[in-house]
Order: sequence, then structure tokens, then C-alpha cells
Amino acid sequence: MDILKAENIHKQFSGHLALNDVSISVPQGSIFGLLGPNGAGKTTLIRIINRITAQDEGKVFFDGRLIQTNDVNQIGYLPEERGLYKKMKVGEQALYLARLKGLDKKLAHERLKYWFDKFEITTWWNKKVEELSKGMQQKVQFIVTVLHKPKLLIFDEPFSGFDPINVNLLKDEILNIKNEGGTIIFSTHNMASVEELCDHIALIHNAKKILDGDMNQIKADFKNNIFEIIYRNSSMNFNEIIPSHYHLLDEKSDIKLKRLKIQIPQNESPNDLLNFAIKHVEVHGFTEILPTMNDIFISKVKGTATTNSHA
Repeated sequence: MDILKAENIHKQFSGHLALNDVSISVPQGSIFGLLGPNGAGKTTLIRIINRITAQDEGKVFFDGRLIQTNDVNQIGYLPEERGLYKKMKVGEQALYLARLKGLDKKLAHERLKYWFDKFEITTWWNKKVEELSKGMQQKVQFIVTVLHKPKLLIFDEPFSGFDPINVNLLKDEILNIKNEGGTIIFSTHNMASVEELCDHIALIHNAKKILDGDMNQIKADFKNNIFEIIYRNSSMNFNEIIPSHYHLLDEKSDIKLKRLKIQIPQNESPNDLLNFAIKHVEVHGFTEILPTMNDIFISKVKGTATTNSHA
């Protein structure tokens, strides 16, 4: 079941087309990557989902029906532009925002204590927001975003400004939320995070959706018949006897092992390459190399740009 659907969304701002017939479907219990370069239209779509701005055309469905104003209470949104009241104390502000999201004072205190303990930030409770670093403020905003356990969470570039330790902390929490049945839209242009977290993706470029689907299936669809052979390093120069119809892309070696990346023709089985290797060297590993999401992202965006330039 899809918790959110956006159908044929158009949005224009004073001559600038921000979204052009964009549709996405977000499966319940998944992490959905909303990808694209800066200015592609991701944030505009998120703002439409959150009813911050209205679409010119198209429909948004939440939990199986047309989205209503009060549905926003079931959506937790962490925008890329952070915003906390600088002069307020951290605990006072977190409690205030929790109450705005419908939690009573007792439950808000309990959940805030849990998260402040978990993030090891209890000592910040009586500090003013302006005393905190950008990363510290983001931790507080993350907590406030997830505190009321909404049906859908939307994170717009959530790791911006974080050091690697805190990035991993947030990644772990995002995965925990998913494992507990939560649904997350994760907007980013950081492809490494997409690889680690996302089940489904949609790629938006120049206001249009140019790719979407199950991430593993997309990677399989974009594979290029590239395989890595790992074998014991020896006096045999295996790379020099590879048949000419195989394309050697890369080779690396150390004292014990050698690694070759080889592209085989589309009509040939990888078993043919493996059997050939076994006859000549001691094979220690044989793996298909699937393209990374970064490879696919660059390929699709460049391909679209090339197509548009010839249109």
C-alpha cells in the first residue's frame, strides 16, 4: 500500500516551471529517495505535500484519500533551511514544539527525555539555542520532527552540516524508524546515503521526473555486464591472454592477489569468462559490478541535458 501519492503535479512560479507533470508513489514502511540536482524541483514537491504551497495542477493523496489540511499533523518535516528560536532555551522550545504537534505535557516530557538521553544532549536542556553549533541545532530539530511518531517523515538534506559520527547516528535512527513501521521521504543529492538507506527512488531533473522505481531493480536495469575477477598473483600474466572480445577496464594487485574488472559482450554468459579464468589462474572471487546510484544519477542527468540541448 502507498501512504502517499502525488499525481501529475504542475507548479509554476512567475515564469519559472518548477514541476512539470511529476508523479510519485511512496510505499508504506519504506525509505523513499527523492533525488535530483539543486534546483530540480525536489523542495517544491515537498512543500506541496506539506501544504505549504499549492500545486497549479494535479492531486496529492495521503493514506488512501485526497490529502486534507489536518493530515499535516501526521507528517513530520525537517526542512533543509533550519529554523529554531535563537533566544529560547533548548528544552523550553522542544517542549513548546512538541505541544504544537498535539502531545500533552507529560508525554512530551517523557519522549523528549528519551531522545535527549539517546542523543546524549541532556546537558543542553537549559542552554539557549544560539549557544549551540549548527550540528547541535539540527539534532534538536530532528528530535522535534520525529517526536510525535508521524505516519510519514520527510527529511530534506538531513545530513547537511553534520560530522561523520553524527551522520551515522542519524542514519541509524532513520533505519530504526523504518524497522518500526515508519515511512520516510529522504530528499538529497548525496548518492552514498541513498545507497545505504533507500528502498525506492525518484529522480527529478529540470522539473520533470526522469527515473523512478525499486532501487535494486534500477541498478540491475543499468548494469553493463562488468565483472571483477580476483585471483592469486603469480607469474602468469592473465590480463595479456584475455580474449579480444573481453574489455579490460581496470586492474589492481598486491603481493597476494590481483583484481581485474572486465566487461563482457551482452550476448555472452559470465560463466564463459569464469571458466576461462579457472583454466589459467587460481580464482579467489568472481563478482558482478553493478553501477552505483551516483553512476546512474550522473548518466541520467547528463543524458537528459544532452537530449534537451538537441531538442
